[in-house]
Amino acid sequence: MGGFECSTHRRCDGKRLDMIAATRHDELATGDYLRLRQQGIGTARDGLRWHLIERTPGEYDFSSALPMVRAARETGTQVIWDLCHYGWPDWLDIFRPEFVTRFAQFARAFVRLLTNEDDRVPFITPINEISFFSWAGGHVGFFNPCVRRRGRKLKAQLVRAVVEAIEAVWSINPRTRVMQVDPLINVVAADPSNARQRRTAESYRRSQFDAWDMLAGRLLPELGGAMKYMDVLGVNFYSTNQWIHEGGAKIFRGHSQYRPFRHMLKEVYERYERPLFVAETGIEDEARPAWLRYVGREVRGAMRAGVPVEGICLYPIVNHPGWSDERHCRNGLWDYPEGKGGRAVYQPLAEELRRQRVRFRQFRDNA
Repeated sequence: MGGFECSTHRRCDGKRLDMIAATRHDELATGDYLRLRQQGIGTARDGLRWHLIERTPGEYDFSSALPMVRAARETGTQVIWDLCHYGWPDWLDIFRPEFVTRFAQFARAFVRLLTNEDDRVPFITPINEISFFSWAGGHVGFFNPCVRRRGRKLKAQLVRAVVEAIEAVWSINPRTRVMQVDPLINVVAADPSNARQRRTAESYRRSQFDAWDMLAGRLLPELGGAMKYMDVLGVNFYSTNQWIHEGGAKIFRGHSQYRPFRHMLKEVYERYERPLFVAETGIEDEARPAWLRYVGREVRGAMRAGVPVEGICLYPIVNHPGWSDERHCRNGLWDYPEGKGGRAVYQPLAEELRRQRVRFRQFRDNA
Protein backbone atom coordinates (compact mmCIF):
# COMPACT_ATOMS: atom_id res chain seq x y z
CA MET A 1 0.00 0.00 0.00
CA GLY A 2 1.06 3.60 -0.50
CA GLY A 3 0.11 6.48 1.79
CA PHE A 4 -0.01 10.13 0.77
CA GLU A 5 0.85 12.57 3.57
CA CYS A 6 -2.37 14.53 4.09
CA SER A 7 -1.93 16.43 7.36
CA THR A 8 -3.95 19.66 7.59
CA HIS A 9 -3.36 20.83 11.15
CA ARG A 10 -2.48 24.32 12.29
CA ARG A 11 0.88 24.80 13.91
CA CYS A 12 0.88 26.82 17.09
CA ASP A 13 2.35 29.79 15.18
CA GLY A 14 -0.92 29.87 13.22
CA LYS A 15 0.32 28.37 9.95
CA ARG A 16 -2.10 25.86 8.40
CA LEU A 17 -0.41 22.86 6.80
CA ASP A 18 -1.77 21.28 3.64
CA MET A 19 0.49 18.41 2.68
CA ILE A 20 -1.66 17.34 -0.25
CA ALA A 21 -1.21 20.76 -1.87
CA ALA A 22 2.46 20.98 -0.84
CA THR A 23 3.24 17.76 -2.73
CA ARG A 24 0.83 18.68 -5.58
CA HIS A 25 -0.91 15.38 -5.08
CA ASP A 26 -4.28 17.08 -5.54
CA GLU A 27 -3.21 18.15 -9.04
CA LEU A 28 -1.44 14.90 -9.86
CA ALA A 29 -3.71 12.30 -8.26
CA THR A 30 -4.28 10.33 -11.46
CA GLY A 31 -0.57 10.12 -12.21
CA ASP A 32 0.25 9.32 -8.60
CA TYR A 33 -2.25 6.47 -8.47
CA LEU A 34 -0.97 5.14 -11.80
CA ARG A 35 2.57 5.20 -10.39
CA LEU A 36 1.33 3.01 -7.56
CA ARG A 37 -0.22 0.58 -10.02
CA GLN A 38 3.06 0.39 -11.94
CA GLN A 39 4.74 -0.74 -8.71
CA GLY A 40 2.09 -3.40 -8.13
CA ILE A 41 0.27 -1.35 -5.48
CA GLY A 42 -3.51 -1.21 -5.76
CA THR A 43 -4.40 0.36 -2.39
CA ALA A 44 -3.62 3.82 -1.02
CA ARG A 45 -4.18 5.86 2.11
CA ASP A 46 -5.27 9.39 1.27
CA GLY A 47 -7.15 12.19 2.94
CA LEU A 48 -9.79 14.87 2.83
CA ARG A 49 -9.19 18.49 3.73
CA TRP A 50 -12.15 19.28 5.92
CA HIS A 51 -11.13 22.93 6.32
CA LEU A 52 -11.52 23.44 2.55
CA ILE A 53 -14.70 21.40 2.21
CA GLU A 54 -16.75 23.05 4.98
CA ARG A 55 -15.62 26.68 5.08
CA THR A 56 -19.16 27.66 6.14
CA PRO A 57 -21.06 25.54 8.66
CA GLY A 58 -23.24 22.96 6.92
CA GLU A 59 -22.15 23.91 3.38
CA TYR A 60 -19.99 21.27 1.67
CA ASP A 61 -17.78 22.04 -1.31
CA PHE A 62 -16.10 18.79 -2.36
CA SER A 63 -14.23 20.33 -5.31
CA SER A 64 -10.92 19.71 -3.51
CA ALA A 65 -11.71 15.99 -3.12
CA LEU A 66 -13.80 15.05 -6.13
CA PRO A 67 -10.90 14.89 -8.64
CA MET A 68 -9.07 12.52 -6.29
CA VAL A 69 -12.19 10.35 -5.82
CA ARG A 70 -12.59 10.12 -9.58
CA ALA A 71 -8.90 9.47 -10.16
CA ALA A 72 -9.07 6.55 -7.72
CA ARG A 73 -12.10 5.13 -9.53
CA GLU A 74 -10.60 5.57 -13.00
CA THR A 75 -7.28 3.96 -12.07
CA GLY A 76 -8.87 1.12 -10.09
CA THR A 77 -7.15 2.26 -6.88
CA GLN A 78 -8.78 1.33 -3.58
CA VAL A 79 -8.38 4.33 -1.28
CA ILE A 80 -8.72 4.34 2.50
CA TRP A 81 -9.90 7.91 3.08
CA ASP A 82 -8.80 9.78 6.20
CA LEU A 83 -11.73 12.06 7.04
CA CYS A 84 -9.75 14.06 9.61
CA HIS A 85 -5.95 14.04 9.60
CA TYR A 86 -5.37 16.47 12.50
CA GLY A 87 -7.19 19.43 10.89
CA TRP A 88 -10.70 20.90 11.09
CA PRO A 89 -12.42 24.17 10.07
CA ASP A 90 -11.32 27.30 11.89
CA TRP A 91 -14.87 28.21 12.94
CA LEU A 92 -15.26 25.01 14.97
CA ASP A 93 -14.13 24.53 18.60
CA ILE A 94 -12.88 20.96 18.94
CA PHE A 95 -13.83 20.76 22.63
CA ARG A 96 -17.47 21.75 22.19
CA PRO A 97 -20.30 19.24 21.60
CA GLU A 98 -20.87 20.84 18.19
CA PHE A 99 -17.60 19.31 16.98
CA VAL A 100 -19.02 15.81 17.37
CA THR A 101 -22.24 16.54 15.47
CA ARG A 102 -20.51 18.57 12.75
CA PHE A 103 -17.94 15.85 12.16
CA ALA A 104 -20.65 13.20 11.88
CA GLN A 105 -22.54 15.34 9.36
CA PHE A 106 -19.35 15.91 7.35
CA ALA A 107 -18.61 12.17 7.34
CA ARG A 108 -22.16 11.41 6.18
CA ALA A 109 -21.91 13.95 3.37
CA PHE A 110 -18.64 12.52 2.09
CA VAL A 111 -19.75 8.90 2.11
CA ARG A 112 -22.94 9.91 0.29
CA LEU A 113 -20.77 11.53 -2.40
CA LEU A 114 -18.39 8.57 -2.49
CA THR A 115 -21.28 6.11 -2.83
CA ASN A 116 -22.71 8.13 -5.71
CA GLU A 117 -19.34 8.25 -7.48
CA ASP A 118 -18.11 4.69 -6.96
CA ASP A 119 -20.02 1.46 -6.43
CA ARG A 120 -17.13 -0.22 -4.61
CA VAL A 121 -17.13 -0.70 -0.84
CA PRO A 122 -16.00 2.55 0.85
CA PHE A 123 -13.01 2.40 3.21
CA ILE A 124 -12.51 5.20 5.73
CA THR A 125 -10.39 6.17 8.71
CA PRO A 126 -12.59 8.61 10.64
CA ILE A 127 -9.88 10.34 12.70
CA ASN A 128 -6.24 9.47 12.21
CA GLU A 129 -4.13 8.58 15.28
CA ILE A 130 -6.44 9.57 18.13
CA SER A 131 -3.68 8.79 20.63
CA PHE A 132 -1.01 10.93 18.96
CA PHE A 133 -3.53 13.65 18.09
CA SER A 134 -4.65 13.98 21.71
CA TRP A 135 -1.06 13.90 23.03
CA ALA A 136 0.36 16.36 20.49
CA GLY A 137 -2.56 18.77 20.44
CA GLY A 138 -4.02 18.36 23.91
CA HIS A 139 -1.17 17.40 26.23
CA VAL A 140 2.07 19.03 25.02
CA GLY A 141 0.68 21.76 22.74
CA PHE A 142 2.69 20.74 19.67
CA PHE A 143 -0.08 21.57 17.21
CA ASN A 144 -3.77 22.52 17.23
CA PRO A 145 -5.59 23.00 19.54
CA CYS A 146 -2.24 23.93 21.12
CA VAL A 147 -3.22 23.26 24.73
CA ARG A 148 -1.51 21.38 27.56
CA ARG A 149 -2.68 18.82 30.09
CA ARG A 150 -6.03 18.32 28.36
CA GLY A 151 -5.06 15.26 26.37
CA ARG A 152 -7.47 12.92 28.15
CA LYS A 153 -10.39 15.27 27.49
CA LEU A 154 -9.41 15.62 23.83
CA LYS A 155 -9.06 11.85 23.44
CA ALA A 156 -12.57 11.29 24.81
CA GLN A 157 -13.96 13.99 22.50
CA LEU A 158 -12.32 12.42 19.45
CA VAL A 159 -13.71 9.00 20.39
CA ARG A 160 -17.22 10.50 20.68
CA ALA A 161 -16.79 12.04 17.24
CA VAL A 162 -15.63 8.76 15.69
CA VAL A 163 -18.57 6.80 17.13
CA GLU A 164 -21.09 9.36 15.85
CA ALA A 165 -19.37 9.54 12.46
CA ILE A 166 -19.41 5.78 11.96
CA GLU A 167 -23.12 5.59 12.72
CA ALA A 168 -23.73 8.47 10.31
CA VAL A 169 -21.70 6.78 7.59
CA TRP A 170 -23.42 3.42 8.06
CA SER A 171 -26.80 5.14 7.74
CA ILE A 172 -25.79 6.07 4.18
CA ASN A 173 -23.81 2.97 3.20
CA PRO A 174 -23.84 0.03 5.63
CA ARG A 175 -21.09 -1.67 3.60
CA THR A 176 -18.53 0.96 4.65
CA ARG A 177 -15.41 -0.52 6.24
CA VAL A 178 -13.79 1.41 9.09
CA MET A 179 -10.07 1.49 9.87
CA GLN A 180 -9.01 2.61 13.35
CA VAL A 181 -5.41 3.81 13.06
CA ASP A 182 -3.03 4.50 15.94
CA PRO A 183 0.72 4.18 16.62
CA LEU A 184 2.31 1.19 18.32
CA ILE A 185 4.94 2.12 20.88
CA ASN A 186 7.25 0.48 23.37
CA VAL A 187 8.32 2.34 26.51
CA VAL A 188 10.87 0.88 28.92
CA ALA A 189 12.50 1.74 32.22
CA ALA A 190 15.95 3.33 32.33
CA ASP A 191 16.90 0.78 35.00
CA PRO A 192 15.13 -2.56 34.33
CA SER A 193 16.05 -3.75 37.82
CA ASN A 194 14.10 -0.89 39.43
CA ALA A 195 10.54 -2.13 40.08
CA ARG A 196 9.07 1.37 40.41
CA GLN A 197 10.56 2.48 37.11
CA ARG A 198 9.31 -0.69 35.41
CA ARG A 199 5.77 -0.14 36.68
CA THR A 200 5.76 3.52 35.59
CA ALA A 201 7.09 2.73 32.13
CA GLU A 202 4.67 -0.16 31.69
CA SER A 203 1.74 2.03 32.72
CA TYR A 204 2.72 4.57 30.09
CA ARG A 205 3.20 1.85 27.47
CA ARG A 206 -0.21 0.37 28.11
CA SER A 207 -1.85 3.77 27.76
CA GLN A 208 -1.31 3.43 24.01
CA PHE A 209 -4.43 1.22 24.02
CA ASP A 210 -6.72 3.73 25.77
CA ALA A 211 -8.27 5.15 22.58
CA TRP A 212 -8.98 1.70 21.16
CA ASP A 213 -10.35 0.55 24.53
CA MET A 214 -12.67 3.57 24.52
CA LEU A 215 -13.82 2.77 20.98
CA ALA A 216 -14.36 -0.86 22.00
CA GLY A 217 -16.46 0.15 25.02
CA ARG A 218 -13.99 -1.30 27.50
CA LEU A 219 -12.96 2.09 28.91
CA LEU A 220 -15.34 5.00 29.60
CA PRO A 221 -18.35 3.14 28.15
CA GLU A 222 -20.42 6.31 28.48
CA LEU A 223 -18.65 7.50 25.29
CA GLY A 224 -20.70 4.94 23.35
CA GLY A 225 -17.90 2.61 22.25
CA ALA A 226 -18.55 -0.98 21.13
CA MET A 227 -16.55 -3.69 19.39
CA LYS A 228 -18.48 -3.13 16.17
CA TYR A 229 -16.50 0.10 15.71
CA MET A 230 -13.24 -1.88 15.80
CA ASP A 231 -13.60 -3.17 12.24
CA VAL A 232 -9.95 -3.22 11.12
CA LEU A 233 -7.00 -1.88 13.11
CA GLY A 234 -4.20 0.06 11.46
CA VAL A 235 -0.91 0.24 13.34
CA ASN A 236 1.67 2.94 12.66
CA PHE A 237 5.26 1.97 13.35
CA TYR A 238 8.47 3.94 12.85
CA SER A 239 12.04 3.52 14.02
CA THR A 240 11.41 6.18 16.71
CA ASN A 241 8.46 4.39 18.32
CA GLN A 242 10.48 2.88 21.18
CA TRP A 243 12.10 4.87 23.97
CA ILE A 244 13.20 5.03 27.60
CA HIS A 245 10.51 6.55 29.81
CA GLU A 246 12.80 8.65 31.98
CA GLY A 247 14.30 11.22 29.62
CA GLY A 248 12.76 9.91 26.40
CA ALA A 249 15.96 8.62 24.78
CA LYS A 250 15.11 6.51 21.73
CA ILE A 251 16.09 2.86 21.61
CA PHE A 252 16.79 1.07 18.36
CA ARG A 253 17.37 -2.45 17.10
CA GLY A 254 20.26 -4.01 18.96
CA HIS A 255 19.31 -2.41 22.29
CA SER A 256 18.68 -5.00 24.99
CA GLN A 257 15.15 -3.68 25.62
CA TYR A 258 14.14 -3.20 21.98
CA ARG A 259 10.92 -5.08 21.27
CA PRO A 260 10.57 -6.89 17.92
CA PHE A 261 7.73 -5.51 15.84
CA ARG A 262 6.21 -8.99 15.42
CA HIS A 263 5.65 -9.21 19.18
CA MET A 264 3.87 -5.86 19.17
CA LEU A 265 1.59 -6.98 16.35
CA LYS A 266 0.79 -10.19 18.21
CA GLU A 267 -0.11 -8.29 21.38
CA VAL A 268 -2.59 -6.08 19.51
CA TYR A 269 -4.22 -9.04 17.81
CA GLU A 270 -4.54 -11.01 21.04
CA ARG A 271 -6.02 -7.98 22.77
CA TYR A 272 -8.71 -7.17 20.18
CA GLU A 273 -8.86 -10.18 17.81
CA ARG A 274 -9.38 -7.92 14.80
CA PRO A 275 -7.58 -8.00 11.44
CA LEU A 276 -4.63 -5.62 11.21
CA PHE A 277 -2.63 -3.73 8.68
CA VAL A 278 0.51 -1.64 9.00
CA ALA A 279 -1.03 1.76 8.25
CA GLU A 280 2.21 3.75 8.28
CA THR A 281 5.87 2.83 8.21
CA GLY A 282 8.94 4.46 6.75
CA ILE A 283 12.20 6.20 7.43
CA GLU A 284 14.34 8.90 5.82
CA ASP A 285 17.23 8.83 3.38
CA GLU A 286 19.42 5.79 2.69
CA ALA A 287 17.88 3.71 5.49
CA ARG A 288 14.61 3.31 3.55
CA PRO A 289 15.31 -0.10 1.93
CA ALA A 290 16.72 -1.68 5.09
CA TRP A 291 13.75 -0.47 7.14
CA LEU A 292 11.24 -1.95 4.70
CA ARG A 293 13.21 -5.20 4.75
CA TYR A 294 13.00 -5.30 8.56
CA VAL A 295 9.27 -4.51 8.64
CA GLY A 296 8.53 -7.12 5.97
CA ARG A 297 10.45 -9.77 7.89
CA GLU A 298 8.66 -8.93 11.13
CA VAL A 299 5.23 -8.95 9.50
CA ARG A 300 5.87 -12.40 8.04
CA GLY A 301 7.01 -13.53 11.48
CA ALA A 302 3.74 -12.27 12.98
CA MET A 303 1.72 -13.98 10.25
CA ARG A 304 3.47 -17.28 10.95
CA ALA A 305 2.29 -16.87 14.55
CA GLY A 306 -1.31 -16.53 13.36
CA VAL A 307 -1.68 -12.75 13.25
CA PRO A 308 -3.85 -11.69 10.26
CA VAL A 309 -1.84 -8.77 8.84
CA GLU A 310 -3.59 -7.62 5.66
CA GLY A 311 -1.04 -5.17 4.26
CA ILE A 312 1.88 -2.80 4.74
CA CYS A 313 1.53 0.87 3.83
CA LEU A 314 4.69 2.75 2.85
CA TYR A 315 4.14 6.15 4.42
CA PRO A 316 4.63 8.60 2.98
CA ILE A 317 4.83 7.33 -0.58
CA VAL A 318 6.04 10.73 -1.86
CA ASN A 319 8.53 13.07 -0.21
CA HIS A 320 7.05 16.10 1.54
CA PRO A 321 8.03 19.26 3.44
CA GLY A 322 8.69 18.92 7.17
CA TRP A 323 5.86 19.96 9.45
CA SER A 324 7.90 22.39 11.54
CA ASP A 325 10.58 23.67 9.18
CA GLU A 326 9.46 22.80 5.62
CA ARG A 327 12.70 20.89 5.05
CA HIS A 328 12.74 18.41 2.18
CA CYS A 329 11.94 15.08 3.88
CA ARG A 330 13.31 12.29 1.68
CA ASN A 331 11.25 9.44 3.07
CA GLY A 332 9.09 8.37 0.14
CA LEU A 333 9.33 6.19 -2.93
CA TRP A 334 8.96 9.25 -5.17
CA ASP A 335 10.22 12.82 -4.90
CA TYR A 336 8.65 16.22 -5.40
CA PRO A 337 7.08 16.60 -8.85
CA GLU A 338 9.14 17.87 -11.75
CA GLY A 339 7.86 20.15 -14.47
CA LYS A 340 4.68 18.60 -15.85
CA GLY A 341 4.25 16.26 -12.92
CA GLY A 342 6.77 13.46 -13.19
CA ARG A 343 8.34 12.21 -9.98
CA ALA A 344 11.82 10.72 -9.70
CA VAL A 345 11.76 7.30 -8.04
CA TYR A 346 14.18 6.33 -5.28
CA GLN A 347 15.48 3.23 -6.98
CA PRO A 348 16.94 1.37 -3.96
CA LEU A 349 13.53 1.44 -2.26
CA ALA A 350 11.76 0.40 -5.46
CA GLU A 351 14.08 -2.59 -5.74
CA GLU A 352 13.48 -3.59 -2.11
CA LEU A 353 9.75 -3.23 -2.65
CA ARG A 354 9.95 -5.69 -5.53
CA ARG A 355 11.93 -8.12 -3.37
CA GLN A 356 9.35 -7.87 -0.60
CA ARG A 357 6.52 -8.56 -3.02
CA VAL A 358 8.31 -11.74 -4.12
CA ARG A 359 8.90 -12.81 -0.52
CA PHE A 360 5.28 -12.27 0.45
CA ARG A 361 4.11 -14.16 -2.65
CA GLN A 362 6.37 -17.06 -1.72
CA PHE A 363 5.12 -16.86 1.87
CA ARG A 364 1.50 -17.11 0.74
CA ASP A 365 2.29 -19.97 -1.65
CA ASN A 366 3.99 -21.96 1.12
CA ALA A 367 1.41 -21.21 3.82
